[in-house]
Amino acid sequence: MEVDPFPASDFDDWASTYDQSVLDEASFPFWGYRQALGTVVRLAAVQPGMAVLDVGTGTANLAQMCAQQGCRLWTTDFSPAMLDVARRKLPQAQYLLADFRQGWPAGLPLAFDRIVSAYVFHHVALAQKVSLCAEMTAHLAPQGKLVIADVAFPHRAGMEDVRRQVGEEWEEEFYWLADEAVIALQQAGLQAGFTPVSACAGVFVVEQT
Repeated sequence: MEVDPFPASDFDDWASTYDQSVLDEASFPFWGYRQALGTVVRLAAVQPGMAVLDVGTGTANLAQMCAQQGCRLWTTDFSPAMLDVARRKLPQAQYLLADFRQGWPAGLPLAFDRIVSAYVFHHVALAQKVSLCAEMTAHLAPQGKLVIADVAFPHRAGMEDVRRQVGEEWEEEFYWLADEAVIALQQAGLQAGFTPVSACAGVFVVEQT
C-alpha cells in the first residue's frame, strides 16, 4: 500500500499553530500569503449571494475573506482538527470533511459561482492538478471561475533561485511552475492565467472555454 506523503494527521497536528505559521509570512513558502489570499478574492470578484466553495479551507483564512463579501459559503478539508478551528472562526459556513485529491465529494451542490482554494494544490503533481481543475470547472455555474492561490513560480529558473535562497528551509513538494501549468491547463481545454504575488506565490484563474 502506497504511503500518503501528506496525511491528514500531519495537518491535525499543525492546526493549533497553522495561523501563526502562515500569517507572519516570515518563512518560505508563505511569503506574500495575505496578498495571495486577497488576490484570490479580487480576481474571483466574489459578490453578495454567490455560491462559493473553498477547497482545502484549513483554518478558514480565505473563507473568512470570501464571507466578508456576503457570499453563501461551503468549505472542505480532510483534517478534522483544521475544520474544528475553521468552525470556531467562521460558524456560518457549511463544512464537509473531504480530501480534494479524491475528486468531487458527495454532499456538495452541483454548481458554484466560484470555487477557490489556497495553498492546497502543491500537494499533487501537475497531471493531477490539471485533472482536478477540469473536474472542478465542470461544477461551475455559467461564467464561473476557479481561482487558486498557492506556492508557485513563474518558471523553473525562478524556483531554483528561491531554492538556493532558502537553503535548508526548502521542502520538496509539487510546486506550480506557471509557464508549464498554464500550457497544460490550456491543452486540457481550459482557459488559464497566472498572476504572480511574491517570489514563491501566485494566483491561477481557471475557466471553461
